[in-house]
Parts: sequence; structure tokens; C-alpha cells
Amino acid sequence: MSPQYLSPGVYVEEVDRGAKPIEGVGTSVAAFVGFAEKGPLNEPTLVTNWSQFRDTFGGFMEGSYLAHAVYGYFYNGGGTAYVVRVPSGDEGKTESPSRPEPTKAEGAEKPPAKPEPKKKTGKGVTAKTFIGSADKRTGLGGLEAVDEVTMVAIPDLMAAYQKGDLSEDEVKAVQNAMLSHCEKMKYRFAILDPLPGLSPQGVKEWRMEKAGYDSKYGALYYPWISVSNPLAEGTISIPPSGHMAGIYARSDAERGVHKAPANEVVRGAIGLELQITKGEQDVLNPIGVNCIRSFPGRGVRVWGARTLSSDPAWRYVNVRRLFNYVEASIELGTQWVVFEPNDVDLWERVKRDITAFLTLVWRDGALFGNTPSEAFYVKCDEELNPPEVRDAGMLIIEIGLAPVKPAEFVIFRISQWQGGGEVSE
Repeated sequence: MSPQYLSPGVYVEEVDRGAKPIEGVGTSVAAFVGFAEKGPLNEPTLVTNWSQFRDTFGGFMEGSYLAHAVYGYFYNGGGTAYVVRVPSGDEGKTESPSRPEPTKAEGAEKPPAKPEPKKKTGKGVTAKTFIGSADKRTGLGGLEAVDEVTMVAIPDLMAAYQKGDLSEDEVKAVQNAMLSHCEKMKYRFAILDPLPGLSPQGVKEWRMEKAGYDSKYGALYYPWISVSNPLAEGTISIPPSGHMAGIYARSDAERGVHKAPANEVVRGAIGLELQITKGEQDVLNPIGVNCIRSFPGRGVRVWGARTLSSDPAWRYVNVRRLFNYVEASIELGTQWVVFEPNDVDLWERVKRDITAFLTLVWRDGALFGNTPSEAFYVKCDEELNPPEVRDAGMLIIEIGLAPVKPAEFVIFRISQWQGGGEVSE
């Protein structure tokens, strides 16, 4: 509605005609679920460095890999994380105090009273401990209320398995819950650990037969890594998920989310639980088991970049995470469109804003093509939005992207050449 002018004069109006820039969302916020010495239970807590974690949740402790994972995350380049401390099964357990020996005055000639049995009031660790509930804001489910999270890891799932609290079936249930959680939240990625001590054949059977993963929202890394033991002399083997989350963050910051988080040094790793050979990786890589290998003179490196999906279109970790980034950015950056008049003018404004954003993504090297038109397209017209669609209150925009894929197999074709002639291109 036009303003009313009731007296002569000069009037200045602000008219919103410009583009509404779409800003890229963050891609490197990890969430860890596990056991800790202290701190709030089942409450996602923001930590931005190792000292803050130690002050809030305590340091390294026996029977837990959470502190190792968080330390490895920050050491490898992570900057922001949410930590959910879950009950380890020891909370609330009490023992009756020991009874002193009676004196003669108390009747020492009588046999001492039979000690009372130990009372255990705490509940043991189960799969539900980690999975939790979105309604009650517990465990993994409690992370549904934290929009910023983009990566999820549960390193202490393996600690509970080693202590005998969880069976293989329960481990499988929790890891599949992690994948389902990321699929539900759309813009998250699960980093899974293998069971400890698995041989290459064992992890193959776990991946293909026992666990039966099939998701484009997660990846599995093998084997465990060896780090200095902060509680004793020597080294300790730990799950790799925390260090991998840090590598994801480091790769995003240095190269961009479109770069596969592979061929990267695992900082802090001084060895591996098992040395993987090329022949063994030839079997594991095609089934989506990302190997961590040690190379002479090059250190311990991540040597795989595959998701757990059977769909070739979503084979690579960086492709899934790139789409997460683009989708989340567009969703957040186009909220202004809701309830606007659904007409041709709106269609053009939406196309303009999304095209401007995707052009920047292309210039960063995330999309394949010599020109923007080769790398992506944005369609919003009457064909997609006929009267029946508009009458239903909907606006449909179609976007196509050509993501870059990692050069997983680099092949040099070398032959003898007599020289002197021109080489056809």
C-alpha cells in the first residue's frame, strides 16, 4: 500500500530492490557423545578448545575415549565442538562402608555382623544410553536441538564394547542410529569407528555382513590409531573418529568443503593398530572402508574418501558434504521468500540470489565446468509453478550442480617414444 502524502514537501522512501546475498554456512562443527569425569549429563555443551573441555569435563581417564577424541579433534584443526556426556554406568553406584572391628566393650567375643551386600543403584550402559531421546534431550537425540552441528562421532561406543557393556548387535544399532540421525537432520555427517582389533577380513565382514551399512551420510575409518598414552608409559590405541573430525575441519578451512578429506596427515598419530597393505586396501576401498595408512617419510595419512553408500552418485565424502553445505546455505539464505507474493518478480529475484551464490561456489573450485552455465543451473518459471502449484502455496525452484570428484586413481600412461614427431593431443 502506498504511503499517504497530505502536505507539500519532499519525501524520501527506501525501496528494497537489491539482491539478498546468500552466505555460506559453517561446515566444521563436530559433536561428540561419550563418558567424562565430570560435567553436565546429557546436555550438549559448547567447547572451543582443549582447555575448555578439560575444565568442564575433566581430562583423560581409563575406560573412555571421549577426551582422546576431543583432543585429537582440536589438535588436527577443529575449532568448535559440542560435547554430550552420557552416564558411564558408574554414576550412582554405592558400597556400604566397611565395619570397624568391635572393641571388647562392644562385645568382641561375639562374631562380627555379616556385611551387607553391595548396593548398585546405577544403571548399566546400553545402546539407549548413546542413542538417547530427542524428546528428553538425551544422548545423540539431544543433538537435534543444536542446529550448528555438521559432524557426529561417538568414540566411547567402543569403550563400552571393550568393557563388555555392549554387544556387537548393540554397537551396530547405535551406529545405524547415527546414520539415521544425520539423514533426518539432512546437513550432518557421521564418522564411524570400527570395532577394535579387527583384521582386514574382519572389518570387511563387519562392513558387508554384520553391520550392513548403506548410507550417503556417513563414513567408516580403519584401523585404530596409536597415540602417546597420557596416563602411563608407552602408547595406546584409540578409535580414529575424533582425529578424523579434526581433519575434516582442517581440510574445510584450508581448501574448502569440496576437497576430499584424504591424503592428509593424522596429527598426533605415531602409529597404527595394524599396518594395512596395498593389497588389503584393494579389497576394502571398493566397499567403502577408508583406510588409514603409514607411509615411509610421509607419516600416518588418511588414504580413503568414500561414504557408506551403494549409490555411485554419492560415493565420495566431499560430494555429500558439499551438497550439505549448498543446501543448508540456500535454505538459510532464502527465508525471506516465505509469504512473499508468488509472482514472476519473486521468481527472478530468487534465481538471481541463488545464481550469485552458486557462482561464488564455482569460483572456489567446488563445481566442475569452464563457465557457470557448465557448472550449475537454476530454474524457476511457470513450467515448475503452474496455477495449481501456486494455489497450493508452493514455490518450486530447481537447481542442478556438477560437483568436482576427487582424483582417486591417478594414472600415468608411459611408453617408449622414438622422438622427432608431433604428439597428437
